[in-house]
Amino acid sequence: MAPGSAAGRVAALAALLADETRAAMCLALLDGRAWTAGELARHARVAASTASEHLNRLVAGGVLAEERQGRHRYVRLAGSGAARLVEELAARAAPGGERPVGLSAVRAGSRLARGRTCYDHLAGRIGVALTDAMAERGLLDRDGDLAPTAEGRAWFAAQGLDLTPPGRRPVARACLDWTERRPHLAGHAGALLCRHTLDQGWCRRPGTDRAVEITPEGERRLGDLLGIAADAWRPTR
Repeated sequence: MAPGSAAGRVAALAALLADETRAAMCLALLDGRAWTAGELARHARVAASTASEHLNRLVAGGVLAEERQGRHRYVRLAGSGAARLVEELAARAAPGGERPVGLSAVRAGSRLARGRTCYDHLAGRIGVALTDAMAERGLLDRDGDLAPTAEGRAWFAAQGLDLTPPGRRPVARACLDWTERRPHLAGHAGALLCRHTLDQGWCRRPGTDRAVEITPEGERRLGDLLGIAADAWRPTR
């Protein structure tokens, strides 16, 4: 098969993410931040030279973008399209019967299920609870891929958030949450909402990974703005 054909390009992209080490690196980068090669090597538990080889392949394949500052090499997902690809693969590969092994793995999994960032938008129980509340109040159109309604656009404007997306990014889209198995808000609107909740102190990062949690101030303010009850942040199953 010709390597330049559409089928050849799809096969080459699939091969990039078929390796467990490269997949682990891409999942870590869903926190939306730039990581150094050394940080990703430690995260994936491989040698620095091995990590560098994997990162070179991901950059060459267009999945990651890199920048250098002095001696440090930073990489991030190449954009929202690359992040969406990784997110959707994670959703389709969501765990079934297997369970994390060890207390630290259980705790990490629980934190991510409660709330996390997927690239630049909120996911997990927090992301789904916000999406549900906005849809129930007619701010998002469930039948229209979670596009903001007229009332929704007015709501974002009232928060000082401009829904005009940069470039060709969609204003909003539904993203299947791999832990809740229900959609949360992504796209430009999702990114705005995530950044706003973090800037306002309604959500915070409890550690260095992509987990996020709702704060007492966030419970009060989001309760006032969207009528979200405190039990909305708790498990639904």
